[in-house]
Amino acid sequence: MIQGLRRFHVGDRLSEMAVFNNTVYLAGQVPDDATQDIRGQTQQVLAMIDKLLLEAGTDNAHILMAQIFLADLADFDGMNEVWDDWVAPGDAPPRATVQARLARPEWKIEIVVTAAISSGA
Repeated sequence: MIQGLRRFHVGDRLSEMAVFNNTVYLAGQVPDDATQDIRGQTQQVLAMIDKLLLEAGTDNAHILMAQIFLADLADFDGMNEVWDDWVAPGDAPPRATVQARLARPEWKIEIVVTAAISSGA
C-alpha cells in the first residue's frame, strides 16, 4: 500500500476515484440514464464529476486534464454546448476529445478527469 493513497467507491473491478499527492484521479464517468441525447448524457456525467470532485475537496476550476470519449463525433457540438456552460470561466482545462467505441452501445459519452485539490481544502 502506498502511504497517502486514498481510494473512493471501491468495487471489485475499479475505484471511482483515487487521491494521491493532492491530485484527484477519476475513473471514466458514464451516464446513468443512457436513453437521453448527448446533451442529457453530458449533463449527467458532468454532475457525477462535480459530486466526486466535491467529495475530494475540489471543483471543476481545478481540473488539470480532461479526456472526453464520444461514441460519435457528430455529437461534438452538442457535448460542447453543455461543457461550455459547465466549465469554470477562465479555467478551461487542457482537454482531448476522441471518438471511441464505448463499453455499452447506448452510452454516447465517457469523461476521465484529473484535478488538483483546492488549496482551501
